[in-house]
Amino acid sequence: MSIPPRSLVGYLPIGFPDLETSIDAAIALVDNGVDALELGLPYSDPVMDGLTIQKATAAALRNGFRVRDLFAAVEAIRGRVDVPTYVMTYWNPVVQYGIDRFARDLGDAGGAGLITPDITPDSAGEWIGVSDAQGLDRVFLAAPTSSEERLRSVVEASRGFVYAVSTMGVTGARQNLDAAARALVGRLREAGARGGDTLPALVGVGISTPDQVAEVLAYADGAIVGAKLVGALAEGGVPALAATAASLAQGKAR
Repeated sequence: MSIPPRSLVGYLPIGFPDLETSIDAAIALVDNGVDALELGLPYSDPVMDGLTIQKATAAALRNGFRVRDLFAAVEAIRGRVDVPTYVMTYWNPVVQYGIDRFARDLGDAGGAGLITPDITPDSAGEWIGVSDAQGLDRVFLAAPTSSEERLRSVVEASRGFVYAVSTMGVTGARQNLDAAARALVGRLREAGARGGDTLPALVGVGISTPDQVAEVLAYADGAIVGAKLVGALAEGGVPALAATAASLAQGKAR
């Protein structure tokens, strides 16, 4: 299942504030204008995540989240909504669970693939082979500081889309998105065009308002929102999350 054009992608950690509520929350995102899901696997050392997401994933772990819960959640969500559903995970939990086993269980649950922020294409040979065998997408990250050679390797190795990091640093809402994001998307498209491997480029990190969603969708194929949604869920539960998602989705029409 492909990412639709001009997508709004919503991130939530599975298991926060509890497993059942996280499933309901993911459904609420789709019901309120989100086109694809990025479900975070809670991890004890989330080096890329900002404070809002760190607190949520830490709470999920304290509440007893286990990796197997991820697959049950994906299956439950995909049984109720028909949208691309990706898992964002650091690499160590996948290795600990077993790469083949993880891929098989994710595919069986209806997941589209993995977003892996802490591995690069040149260190992901085993995952590339396993994901090919299981028919799963693999999404690598590109940053404004990436060299042309690195962008080329990211485009060649990715499948589904490329995650363009809008700014350097950890995730979290920002008042202004770096202009570097626009330049990065252009560089990714140039890299893809040269190799015949053009993929959708979705921008994430720091997007928190409908205006920013509209701004990103003017030049990129999608906007990924995380901390803003996680914060809404933490503060006001699923109703607040639904209202926030509906507001963000208004940016798609601008």
